[in-house]
Parts: sequence; structure tokens; C-alpha cells
Amino acid sequence: SFSIPEIYILVIVPSIFLCFLHIAGTHVRNISAWRLMQNVFYACAYAVVLICVLMYFAKVGEVVSRLFVAMTWGFSFAFILFFRLGVQKLLNHTQLFQIPVLFVGAGMTAELVVDAFEHNPSFGYRIIGFVDDHPKQERLATRYKILGGFADVEDVIKATGVPYVIITAPGLSPAEQVDLVNRIQPLVKSVSFVPDFIGLPLGTLEAEGVDETALMLLRVRNNLAHWYNRALKRVFDLTIGLLGMFLVIPIGLIIGLCIYIDSPGAVIFSHRRIGQGGKEFSCYKFRSMIPNAQETLERYLITHPDARSEWERDFKLKDDPRITRVGQFLRKTSMDELPQMINVIKGEMSLVGPRPIVREEIEKYGEHFRDFCLVPPGITGMWQVNGRSDTTYEERVQMDSWYVRNWSVWIDMVYLAKTVVVVVRGKGAY
Repeated sequence: SFSIPEIYILVIVPSIFLCFLHIAGTHVRNISAWRLMQNVFYACAYAVVLICVLMYFAKVGEVVSRLFVAMTWGFSFAFILFFRLGVQKLLNHTQLFQIPVLFVGAGMTAELVVDAFEHNPSFGYRIIGFVDDHPKQERLATRYKILGGFADVEDVIKATGVPYVIITAPGLSPAEQVDLVNRIQPLVKSVSFVPDFIGLPLGTLEAEGVDETALMLLRVRNNLAHWYNRALKRVFDLTIGLLGMFLVIPIGLIIGLCIYIDSPGAVIFSHRRIGQGGKEFSCYKFRSMIPNAQETLERYLITHPDARSEWERDFKLKDDPRITRVGQFLRKTSMDELPQMINVIKGEMSLVGPRPIVREEIEKYGEHFRDFCLVPPGITGMWQVNGRSDTTYEERVQMDSWYVRNWSVWIDMVYLAKTVVVVVRGKGAY
């Protein structure tokens, strides 16, 4: 007998969603797809909470199904997100409603920004050209127009009528950058610039002006310094870990049987790894190698100098003679790491975190080892979703450090979702 008046369906509920979507900034185009997902997620959650409050005061809460409310949130989040991403791709493909933008600076920084725009449909920019005295990147100069030098920027803006400018010249002195911004700001709607702060934890960076002065404060938060954030990460790991065990146990029994048939011996092995605070722990994995793996590796490295240099550089081999037939499948699908759910439940590891390393790797981490020790290592992380074994060792170290300095629960959720996509594709796994 439950029915909803049309005024709620056509006016009230849509208005609530639209208000929260606007407050969350989902109408802004120059944000990444994952940031858009976060904004839509929170907007839909707040909208549903407000609707529940209104139902309580209207005294209709008792006749509305809890499942109906939950499905309203889930479907609204999915439909709004995928519709927006689809529309953005369509607009970029047809080049409709794109934002004209002028780049000031045509060096390596500009190339990195352009690559980010091209690989993310959420950035609906149409690059009209570049301004630079000495363009350093030939690829940019051949694909886009060089409209003049730094001294010509005002004339270029007036001639093109471009409303947005991005300054990608961090090599200029602070005084020169300030002069550029002051010259450009009165002529356009918005000026963005890339400062020489590469390496800062941008996920927690906040800018604040000091009243009645020309000074600016940049604040960088340490999310892990708050006990409630650490507790939230632990609760998140325990919840997903305990629920995941219902799936891991039956799959693990099948995998264990296949391992034993292919290569009789122990099904699960443990390896000493470095964890939070620099303490060692036993990291569990399904055995993907032959029983006498260490002896086989030593003999192989003696007779194969190229493999030895690869091992000393990455602590991994692309063509590892120790891997069994079942082990190749397990590594390709990352199923060899399923027993690490036990480490997660024990608190020795996290679902998302830095890559667990052995003691010999500490020296390679250098000063970044301090970041590594702040959180438990993860089953997955940035290194897993950004090329996995195709990345260099130095890139993995940088990724681990970035994760620790920019950590949030939302980042953990994003990288868990990205891991599923990467594992299905099987890219970079060996």
C-alpha cells in the first residue's frame, strides 16, 4: 500500500539532491574522475540522510522500507556518477562545451599537465596554444600553436579572448611568477599556476590568505597523526577483512588443492617482511614456487648475470625459474596474496598500504623509510594499480611515500576499486 506523492518524486527529492550536488562541487569540470566520484558519493549520502530526517518529522518513516532507502542511495550514486562520466566523454569526443585555456610555459611541467588532461575525461579543456620564450618540448610545439613569448601574453589573451590561463613555468623566479599572475588576472576569469612544490602531499594541502597582507599560508595536514583516523582505518580493515574471509576460505581450499597436486609440499608459506614501526612479521602467501626455491635461485643467478642485475635492482625476476604452473596463474591474478587477509585481521598488514619489503630493501628506501614505518604495509596500494611490476623501484618508493603523506579512508576505497580493475586486466603482474 506504500506510495509516494508525485511532488516528492518530481520536486522535493530532486531539489535536495541538486542542492547537495552543487554544494559538493560536482558541477566543476576540472577535477579528476576519482574526485568526482568522492563528491557524488558524499552528496548522495547527505541527500539521503536529509530525506530520512524529513520522513521522520513527517511521521512516514515507519511505512518506508529501509531497503528502499538504501537502494535509493546506491542507485542514485551509481546512475549520477556514470551518467556524468558518460556525458563528459561524449562532450570531449564531440568537443562541445569545452573550456578554452591558454598555457603559459611549454616545458616538461606543461607536458605533464597536458597528459593528465588527455587521460582524464573530467578535464574538459580545449588548449588553444602556448606562450613561451623558448619552448623546450618538441611534442607540444608540433601539436599546439606557440602564440608568442612571455612578454606577449596580454596581447595573446586579448586577441583570442581566452577566459582561462594555466601558468606551467615553475622554473621562473617567484617575482616573475607573481608579475605574470598580476598581469593576467584582470584580463581573464581565472588564472591557475603550477608552483615549484612538487612532492608536497597535495591531498591534504590547504591555502589560506592572511588578512590585510599579501601573505599566504599553505597548510599540510597529517591525517595519520589523529588517533580517530588510525582507528577508522583499522575498523575499515577489520570489517572488510572479516567479511572477505567468507569468500577467501572456500576459494583458498580449492587453490590449496591445486597447489598440492601441481607441486606436493606446503600450501602456504610465510616470509619475514618489515611492517609498521620497522618491526618484522611473518607475511603469508600461497606457495607459487617449487619447494627448493632459494637453492634454485642461487644457482640460476650464478649462471645468468643479466638476471642477477635484475634481481639486485628490483628484487624480482620477470622470468623466474622457481615459479610453478599453478604459481604463474596465482601471480597473474594476485590470488597468491589471499592468505594475507590473516595478516590484516591480526593487524600486521592493511588492505591498502605501502608494498611489504624485506630487510635488504630498507637501504633502497633511504629517507622515505620513515614514511613506510608510519602505517602497516598493504595487500594492495599505489604500486599495484599503477603498473605493478612494470614500474621502476624508485617509482614504487615514491608511490609508497605519496600514499602515507596523502592517506584518507577514501583513498583506500579508491585503490581497492582500482585493484579489482587492474587484477582483471592482469597488467604488470609476474
